[in-house]
Amino acid sequence: MKSLIGIIVIVWLVIGAAAAWQRGYFGDDQDVNCKTAGDTSLTIVAGPLNYLGANPKVDCNVEVPQPSE
Repeated sequence: MKSLIGIIVIVWLVIGAAAAWQRGYFGDDQDVNCKTAGDTSLTIVAGPLNYLGANPKVDCNVEVPQPSE
């Protein structure tokens, strides 16, 4: 059972990597920053959901709470 789950997870991630490649996330002309790295990672993790209409995006402009003084 463990090997079946492992195979499913690997196939899921390979499908996600194929979707990221088709969207051009692995090109040399891409700047590496929070947005591109996040979009690429989410696309890979979303796997086959990309082909069902999912288009995950990352918003890196979130205000992070600062510690009180």
